[in-house]
Amino acid sequence: MDQIIDIATEGRHLSRDRGFLKVSENGTEIGRTPLDQIAGVIVHAHGTTWSSSLLVELAERGAAVVLCGANHAPRSVLLPLEGHHAQGGRLRAQWQAKQPLIKQAWKQVIRTKVAMQASALAAMGESDAPLRMMLRRITSGDGTNIEAQAARYYWPRMMGEGFRRDTDAEGVNSLLNYGYTVLRAATARAVVASGLHPSIGLHHSNRGNAFALADDLMEPYRALVDCAARHLVTYNSPQVDLAAKQALARLIAADLPLGDGLTPVSVSLTKLATSLGQSFESGKLALALPRPPDGLIFRGLGR
Repeated sequence: MDQIIDIATEGRHLSRDRGFLKVSENGTEIGRTPLDQIAGVIVHAHGTTWSSSLLVELAERGAAVVLCGANHAPRSVLLPLEGHHAQGGRLRAQWQAKQPLIKQAWKQVIRTKVAMQASALAAMGESDAPLRMMLRRITSGDGTNIEAQAARYYWPRMMGEGFRRDTDAEGVNSLLNYGYTVLRAATARAVVASGLHPSIGLHHSNRGNAFALADDLMEPYRALVDCAARHLVTYNSPQVDLAAKQALARLIAADLPLGDGLTPVSVSLTKLATSLGQSFESGKLALALPRPPDGLIFRGLGR
């Protein structure tokens, strides 16, 4: 199963050693992980160093290297230039995709996101009826901005009346930052592996955002992070400690309904990105979007 490697202690050195990522301190090895099992490396600590050969090996496997600020939000993501055997043609198809297809794709992404939020609230014992009603009003391209309307209803019930989403704040906001960083790394990896370019988004289009498409495609999965963060605050602490990091990193292995079975989040992201690439090439939209899991899965996240 894919693993997330988190480097949070000062002065660590990362290198490649016979198929392993090796972590050393003052010349002494303190841990290693098979390179083939790594989905991403998240670096928080100052003074971290690494070998160029390690970065090349991670790139060849499509593993993202995420450099974070003090608030656990990503500041840089390193990804490989090559990701798919038909990358050139798929990139052209992505760039030339017609607006009606792009808007319909965004509609489906937002419908799935709001459905996930509704199911998450229901699993927490909160009323989900208003979000279910909003699902019916989502139009092509989400022209009426149901996403924002849903967020205004969702956040106070998920995190409490006084909650405000602030990437620079501590407590539960830092937990959300870390969880979204894990999710963003896994999504960016899936996007590149499918032959798409992460900076050409469906909806996110900030010129300074090199990972707009990753931010688009991770939207339906955010509720998993939200539930995990809520549980961590309730049963552990609001701090981004070792237990919290492990719980949030495990989210990429959570099973979601997709097709006729259950699929881990990391695999689901790959299927979604691949289906989008195929839709660009064919001109016919057919996205492999997950369905909300049952309440037991939501209630078990973060514990």
